[in-house]
Formats: sequence, structure tokens, C-alpha cells
Amino acid sequence: MTVVAGSGTGTAPDALRARFDTGVTRSYRWRRAQLRGLRRMLREHRDQWHAALRTDLGKHPVESDVAEIGIVLREIDHALRRLRRWMRPRRVGVPLVLAPATARIVPEPLGVVLVIGPWNYPLQLVLNPLVGALAAGNAAVLKPSELAGATSAALAALLPRYVDPRAVRVVEGGAEATQRLLHERFDHVFFTGSETVGRIIAQEAARTLTPVTLELGGKSPVFIDDTVDLAVTARRLMWGKLLNAGQTCVAPDYVLATPSTAQALIPHLERAVREMYGDDPARSPDYGRIVTPRHAERLAELLDGHRPSFGGTVSPADRYVAPTVVDAAEPHSRLMQEEIFGPILPIVHVASAGEARAFIRARPAPLAAYVFTRRRAVRRAFLRETTSGALGFGAPAAHLGAPELPFGGVGASGHGRYHGRHSFDTFSHARAVLRKPLHPDTMALAYPPYRGWAKALLVRVMTGMGRSAP
Repeated sequence: MTVVAGSGTGTAPDALRARFDTGVTRSYRWRRAQLRGLRRMLREHRDQWHAALRTDLGKHPVESDVAEIGIVLREIDHALRRLRRWMRPRRVGVPLVLAPATARIVPEPLGVVLVIGPWNYPLQLVLNPLVGALAAGNAAVLKPSELAGATSAALAALLPRYVDPRAVRVVEGGAEATQRLLHERFDHVFFTGSETVGRIIAQEAARTLTPVTLELGGKSPVFIDDTVDLAVTARRLMWGKLLNAGQTCVAPDYVLATPSTAQALIPHLERAVREMYGDDPARSPDYGRIVTPRHAERLAELLDGHRPSFGGTVSPADRYVAPTVVDAAEPHSRLMQEEIFGPILPIVHVASAGEARAFIRARPAPLAAYVFTRRRAVRRAFLRETTSGALGFGAPAAHLGAPELPFGGVGASGHGRYHGRHSFDTFSHARAVLRKPLHPDTMALAYPPYRGWAKALLVRVMTGMGRSAP
């Protein structure tokens, strides 16, 4: 069943386009009001968001505050402080050949945009793109994931009370609802999810030449060498890996290390898990759950044929997968071919940092890569010789907390970027505007017929060449 939250008649995008066409969404006042409404919604219903996220993913309220509500609130505040500046036309220079003239770049809203959210961060990854869409002056349709049903229902119930319901709609439902939306006319589609579904989204959007932003994933690698404090490294690594029970698109997917470094690291990893979640993470209120029993079964299948160094317990009925480390994972195993998206960390042995870089280059570019080393030359080599959506030295997933940094993938991990000003730009059209007075008519030099000194002067001015064209 498809549920549309909001008011108006006709299909969701058609009704929203009528609102957009009035021009009301273009004003600074309207944009600011929407962002402030979003902020009130998050703050006034914090307990309800906690409950929904606990139901959907077993998230502790603190984790929900940090990784869902807090990230969106910071994004809103960042946009509110800078919105006037972002909206302001930007003057640019013009070449002497066009003088006298003025030129500027005017950011304009795209129109009606579609945001398709995932289930792993069902609040943050729907509302963060919405912040950019509203800041840029667009109307928006939101399609939350049906797998995070409690959060989807809360969004549908609360959002129309805090933002303009004639300009923002929530459409609930499964794959059929998404398919129907993709057959509607939108001015931009923003999708966060798997590479497989991302390809379908791109193909559907291509039928109408609708631009898309695809925030996908991939296997984000970690390289660790013997120069670092392994105890601190292990705590940071397991925090990034086990946040949301590993269901994070920028979570460390696997470790590359020499056999000796791996052997020294594993006890620290086990100790870090025990310090954060106790001797039995299944009983810890801080440890999340896998979104569905079927997803837990998939993780159990990934472990087939492997002997974990620790962990390995899977209970699909309870949606529980224990924090697990697999040492000396085979590069050609299924565990190393699929994005894990769960609390399982394989370690692949390499002989050197150079071999680790070659390993990363031989695979699709990931959404993020992480390096733990004290050697400056090694950091420079990873920056120069590998490609990823983001590169973190000394901390996984921390780049999400910097609004000025663009967030996005490269190649198979996605295209397009957002956060901060990058979100505003993604949902804006940078319109080129040039004004040239009719008098004096300095363009007369460019009019045919092309002959004599005028021809030679035109060629010199336009090409910088001192002789006429043949």
C-alpha cells in the first residue's frame, strides 16, 4: 500500500509543482522557515525518534542522537548560518573582447526533487538531503525505506506539521511505490542505497533525462601498519565498524595488514569490543540489531567456511550478529566480494603498504578508505595512488562530521556529493547571466563579412595568434 502524507490533489509531484510554480519556495523567508521547522520537529519529538529507531534497528538513544538526529541538526544550523550567502548571485569576470559587459552566476532551485532514503540511517539519510533541497528552494517528495517502518511512519505523521505540506510530501510503501514515483516527472532524483538498486534508479531516470545523485557504498578498506598505537587504533576501528551494528555505508569493510601486524592487532580488537559492549554484546543495550532476519541470514552465509578469531554467533530470529573478526580472509571468498554491511571484519594479509595500495586499486573505488600509519610518506602514497570517495587518516567515518567536506562516492560507489554548501549546489541550477549594453556596439567586429584588417584583428583577439587563419 502507498500512503502519501501531505495535502492537495493529484499525484504528489504534480501537486508540489503547482506550489513551486507560485514562486513561494524561492524566497529566503520560506526557505528559512522550512529549515527551522525541521529543527523543531527533531527537537520536540526526540523521544519518538528514539523509539522508532530502537524499533527498527535496536539503536541506543545516544547513538540515535549522535548519528541520526545530531547530524541533521548540525546540517540545519550550518545551512541557516550561511543561507543568505549561498543564495547570493556571484559576480564573475568577462574577457576584454566582450567589454563592456557584466556576468554573474545565479543559483536557482531545480523544481520538484525526489529523495529516496535507505533503511540503515532512516532518519538522517532522508532529512539530510532534504535540508539541501529546501535550502535551495525546491519542493520535495520523500520516499523512506519500508524496512524501517517505524521511522517511516513517524516521518509521514510529523513532517507535514512542521514544513509546508504543499511543498513537501512523504510517500510510504515498498518497491512498487518507488517504481511509481520513478515514472513521475522530477527535476532531480537523490538516492541512497545499494549499487544494485542504484543502477535501476539511474536507468529509470535516464528515460526522462532526469539528473541523479547516487550515494552508494562498496567495500571501504583500512590499512594498518606497525607504527601506530594498536590499542587506540583498535578502539577507533571497532567503533566505526560496530556503529549501527555495522550497517553503515562508510564502515570499515576489511583490514589490510601484514601477518605480524594482524596477529598483534586481533587481541586489541577483541578487548575493544569487550570494553564497549561487555562480555556478551547480545545483552548490551548499546549494541544494535540487524534490520531483518533475512539480512542476518545473509551475514551468516558470508561466514560459511570461515573460522572467526572471535565472535561468529548469528541469531536471525533475534536479528543479532556478534562482533566478529576473521583473520587471513581469502581475497576471492564471498566475504571479500560483497559489501558486508554488518559487524564482521575480515583481515587480509599483505606484505607491504605498496601491496595494500595495489589491492585497493584492483577493485572498484570505495566510498571511503582509511589509513592508520605514522609515516608521512605512506599517507602521501595512499593519497596519490588510490581513489575513494573520502580518505581518512587515523579515524573511520569521522569525515561525516565536517559539513564543509563533500560526501559522495566515485565510480561504482556513487556520483554527486552533498553536505553543507555541496547540498545546496546539488539541488540548485547555476544559471549563467550576462548583460551587455547595445551601445557602443563592440560586437560589430565579429559580424560578417570577414575580410581585411577586421578579420585579422578578430582572429588575434579570439585566439591570441598573430596571423590570420588559413
